[in-house]
Amino acid sequence: MLPADWIEHRRGDGELLGWMLAEGDGFRIFDLLGRERTPDGADAVDWLAAEELLDELGIGYLADGWMLRLPDGTERPVRIAEASIRGITVVADEYGAASAVGADPDRFRLPFPVSEELAPR
Repeated sequence: MLPADWIEHRRGDGELLGWMLAEGDGFRIFDLLGRERTPDGADAVDWLAAEELLDELGIGYLADGWMLRLPDGTERPVRIAEASIRGITVVADEYGAASAVGADPDRFRLPFPVSEELAPR
């Protein structure tokens, strides 16, 4: 569930890039997975810097490979199939299976914001 005080930020063509959260005199930023992306060491940044950081981040990271830690502690390589405030869907991607024609990879549904169980590869 999207926190009520998060302010969405869209690029010029209307594509959602993430959110900003007012904190003190500045803003913290969050990506489309709901992970905080405010620069390390910064409590908050000004409005313009927050917008620029989200613009630079873009959405390309969604196409990257990810690792999903399952409840039993094992890890599986995955790709993000869907990211929204209703949840994150990832598909198993062992040996590129997620993009193979006719493949039916395992699917996993994660809550938004995503927890540490999903990490960049």
